[in-house]
Amino acid sequence: MAVTVAICCFSALSSTVKSRYSLAAAAASQHRFSTSRTSIGSISSNHSHSHSRTSSNPKNGSRSHREKEAVPQKKTPRRSSDERPCSYADGNSGKGNVGRFQSSAFKSFGTQRKDNKEILFDMKEQQVQPGNLQEAAFLNAVVKVYCTHTAPDYSLPWQKQRQFTSTGSAFMIGDGKLLTNAHCVEHDTQVLARGVDCDIALLSVESKEFWEGAEPLNFGHLPRLQEAVTVVGYPLGGDTISVTKGVVSRIEVTSYAHGSSDLLGIQIDAAINPGNSGGPAFNDQGECIGVAFQVYRSEEAENIGYVIPTTVVSHFLNDYERHGKYTGFPCLGVLLQKLENPALRACLKVQSNEGVLVRRIEPTSDAHSVLKEGDVIVSFDDVRVGCEGTVPFRTNERIAFRYLISQKFAGDVAELGIIRAGNFMKVQVALNPRVHLVPYHIDGDQPSYLIIAGFVFTPLSEPLIDEECEDSIGLKLLAKAHYSLAKFKGEQIVVLSQVLANEVNIGYEDMSNQQVLKFNGTRIKNIRHLAHLVDSACKDKYLVFEFEDNYVAVLERETASAASSSILKGYGIPSERSSDLLEPYVDSLGDNQAIDQDFGDSPVSNLQIGIDALLWA
Repeated sequence: MAVTVAICCFSALSSTVKSRYSLAAAAASQHRFSTSRTSIGSISSNHSHSHSRTSSNPKNGSRSHREKEAVPQKKTPRRSSDERPCSYADGNSGKGNVGRFQSSAFKSFGTQRKDNKEILFDMKEQQVQPGNLQEAAFLNAVVKVYCTHTAPDYSLPWQKQRQFTSTGSAFMIGDGKLLTNAHCVEHDTQVLARGVDCDIALLSVESKEFWEGAEPLNFGHLPRLQEAVTVVGYPLGGDTISVTKGVVSRIEVTSYAHGSSDLLGIQIDAAINPGNSGGPAFNDQGECIGVAFQVYRSEEAENIGYVIPTTVVSHFLNDYERHGKYTGFPCLGVLLQKLENPALRACLKVQSNEGVLVRRIEPTSDAHSVLKEGDVIVSFDDVRVGCEGTVPFRTNERIAFRYLISQKFAGDVAELGIIRAGNFMKVQVALNPRVHLVPYHIDGDQPSYLIIAGFVFTPLSEPLIDEECEDSIGLKLLAKAHYSLAKFKGEQIVVLSQVLANEVNIGYEDMSNQQVLKFNGTRIKNIRHLAHLVDSACKDKYLVFEFEDNYVAVLERETASAASSSILKGYGIPSERSSDLLEPYVDSLGDNQAIDQDFGDSPVSNLQIGIDALLWA
């Protein structure tokens, strides 16, 4: 069986490395800008854990380059995009869904942003001969990025992990900005915009000297199959710029490992190695046609690299221009089944050889109030959907239906043609980014936590699962994390991460990684709700926590409150809760929403896992 490994294509410069990063990015020109490090300047950061610098002459021999894993490996075998039938394919398949295990290796490319509000492809052919690509002046727009990473410690959420450094690639797109991969600058606060699902980030360099004599790159068209492609960047194996060539071998909706999403991708056979992340890919006319970002590694495959196409990059930049920030790719939020079987189509009263069946609808999606289970989607904005789940794409090509969804922006409305009980109708559905029950990445880069008499509570997240051993998490909690759906916005699975041993919690010290369901009889919605309930229990004699499998832990309130300060001091913890939990609690559900239901207990059935006829949109 082919086991895929997601390799982060930037090279680490530290002997101590872990599989998550807190990065501060700095761009460095390797060409004609300066001869010393300090004369170019640096990208400054106001945070002590982030350090950035630029360099025009990186030293060699003093640093050890090491491959980084972009997505930490699990015991569960990973699948390629072709092997995973169930995945969110609209750019928002993160944790909590079937498509979380994905494979790739990361890289980036450069494009030129236009002055108008929409980013358009620059189809003007540059005066570059195919054989003279390495001598082209626009290669000066490709720069090297030095990053210092200091990631949160999700098992001990009040502190950080040891820092390490790495390098990647980026390129100039004009207006004082650089484009690179999101995985290269994860956790950094210097980034203007970061698209986790599309693995793209926007950086800035304020130094005017840095930009002297440099020309930003131009977007090119989406390439055709067998067209030549050249990848440029600073991979490991040397300190100078590297150029590799290949051809376009496939264009389809591809798994993006960093964001656990499915978007349009270009598969190439050119060499992509750690350090290429964020570097551009060119066609023979010198136009930038994508950003190198990941590779597929298995014993059965060779030379399979992936490039983020200009269509995805343009969507990212247009989103940033429209909203002043990146809002994400939208999601339809439905589980679909193909209708290739004639008997199935006849049973559903579908006359033509088209359409996909709605099997399940996410409670948090806008489609939940419009579509019904059993509906057959036959068109999307008047584009006919085939029974195999594909739509027309360029001449004589077809592509997965979810590609149309990824072309929309958050808040856009799509018109769906559906067949319901044999009757055709058209409905309007708003498209918005998906709500993740268990997030793939943490907003704000620091996990929330609450400590009560040594009980450490924190929301379940994929980084926490990666840090902990799967055996310690437990199969039941892992199943919820992988396959359950959020029933309302803001829902979280709150777990007791560990118990800091003290006399007040004697008998509970061995508890760890257990989901807490209720506090003093009230169902818990999220970590903020738990903190609010604890603060409101000032008149209760006991603090009663109900966990999964009917396990109960009881603390005497006054004794627990008195012991808290000594526990924090003894373990060197600065505060009993994270800073985000100091803000006033606001009930996102409202008083009319019943909260006595089993939140997070709606796992996808086994029939929805591993069947080729099913796919998420």
